Amino acid sequence: MFRDFLLASAHHLLLFGLVAMLAIQSALLARPIDAAAARRLVGVDRGYGTAAGLLLLAGLARVLWGVKGADFYLHNPWFHAKVGAFVLAALLSILPTLAFIGWRRQATQQPGWTPEPDRVARIRTIVRIELVLVALIFVFAAAMARHGGLGL
Repeated sequence: MFRDFLLASAHHLLLFGLVAMLAIQSALLARPIDAAAARRLVGVDRGYGTAAGLLLLAGLARVLWGVKGADFYLHNPWFHAKVGAFVLAALLSILPTLAFIGWRRQATQQPGWTPEPDRVARIRTIVRIELVLVALIFVFAAAMARHGGLGL
């Protein structure tokens, strides 16, 4: 029982950390991007990736060793919706990651360089879509916890 408590706690804290990283990215993208901002974005994105990887491991551990057992998760459509939203957010996050790395490189090589405003706006939109997907994960988790959820 204590192991399940630890796994659930880690899972929840990592998800909140993931939300924090996305919120920081969104805030940084609302300002002009210079070399310092590009470096910060790369660092925050590294934290986001680390949190996402650890979150995936904590979730897998809950499925394999949690009190509810694998059958609860694997036969619950809300679990699959939750995993699907996570995978979609992870795939979308590749574009901002590549942009941040490129911006840092450009800003380092060319003092005074700034990314095109349209490109920044597109990346900011992707980060916000990721935030919406993470919000859906919370909703799907609430439905999943009710074993089938919403009476469906």
